[in-house]
Amino acid sequence: MMVELSGLDFFVESDKRIYWLYMVSALMLAVVIFRNQPDILRKQFSKEVLWHPSARLDYVYFVAVSAVKVLLIVPLLVGADDVIVWMVVFLQEQFGYVERIRIASVWLVGSYTLLIFVANDLTRYWLHRWMHTVPLLWRFHRVHHSAQVLNPLTFYRVHPVENVLFGLRYALTAGSVTALYIYFFGAGISMMQMGGANLFVFVFSLIGANLRHSHIPLRYPAKVERWILSPYQHQLHHSVHYGFKNYGSALSVWDRWFGTLVAGKTRKLRFGLLDETPTHSLLGAFLNPLNKGIKL
Repeated sequence: MMVELSGLDFFVESDKRIYWLYMVSALMLAVVIFRNQPDILRKQFSKEVLWHPSARLDYVYFVAVSAVKVLLIVPLLVGADDVIVWMVVFLQEQFGYVERIRIASVWLVGSYTLLIFVANDLTRYWLHRWMHTVPLLWRFHRVHHSAQVLNPLTFYRVHPVENVLFGLRYALTAGSVTALYIYFFGAGISMMQMGGANLFVFVFSLIGANLRHSHIPLRYPAKVERWILSPYQHQLHHSVHYGFKNYGSALSVWDRWFGTLVAGKTRKLRFGLLDETPTHSLLGAFLNPLNKGIKL
């Protein structure tokens, strides 16, 4: 229980962003690609970045929000399994039982794995976009964007209210897709996994996902960035001038189709909030969004 409360389990579970293998692969990519630009690597590991007040808040926040998730959020949150049961019952009541579609298991498992990944990415795009464009939701999401320096733990600098919203989003998305597959193809659906992670999530995490929250400007070829968001494109999203761009998680097709994509051209970036001096207080990060008029 203490491991879960502290968040240390995140380093050994492959469905978590900071799984040790993803961290190692990010470091290797950074060292290999920027070996001739040592200043970039030095900056990321400098005291100026790693011991900045914003970074210190990230470290404390990670432990605190891990405990909040285990003790308060997870026990109360509707899960994907609940949605699956409700959806299957609903489909059967509304449309009756259907004859199961028979297809080769490799196609069934492959399509299910891909659809879960794509549907999850699409719903993340829209909820993330609404967190920016709906004033009430922005109150909570600004906690994440108040980070003035970036490191992999900034990924978890998310207000508990936002954690609840994204947890419900995942439950509805994964639950609905799974229920449809059970309804049409029968129970016993499985997913292609690597150590417990969706195969596509695993691959995405290996190609530098942890550099998204860093000062290492890893870009992909222009044609690739039209389909997959590079770490640098997410850094653009964190900058004060491009916060309303690049909402995508893994895929950039949603940004491209819905007019919010910015290519990863090199720019001088400043992270944080343009309109206010952020708090570096854990209590403030939790409570300020609940009472906009008070700063702790």
